[in-house]
Amino acid sequence: MNVKVTVKLDNKKISSLIESSKQALEQTGDSLLTDIRNSAVVPKDTGELERSSFVDTTGINWGHIRIMFDTPYARRLYWHPEYDFRDDKNVNAQGKWMESYINGEKQDFMKNAYLEHWKNFSKGLIH
Repeated sequence: MNVKVTVKLDNKKISSLIESSKQALEQTGDSLLTDIRNSAVVPKDTGELERSSFVDTTGINWGHIRIMFDTPYARRLYWHPEYDFRDDKNVNAQGKWMESYINGEKQDFMKNAYLEHWKNFSKGLIH
């Protein structure tokens, strides 16, 4: 039995999928940052730590982004959940505020947000 298979790639659609995946990844980062802020988990005194947060897209061509908190004390506050964080400004203020997205109840947030955004940006190529 002989079988002949012909594969024709639509480079325009492939390029569109690649570009839409980058847009979706960046938007997913924005969605995550918004959810972090809305969850009120970042320790807050003056608000500078929360204001310093941004989505770093320098690795987007390799399929990754980073959520950054750019203050000199961000690392210290993040890695010390035993600190007694004030809760009058951010009611859920805590150390390791990203942990619920990594191993906790919100661990599917990024995957679900990415899929939703990619479907939107792909203009019907992803269902």
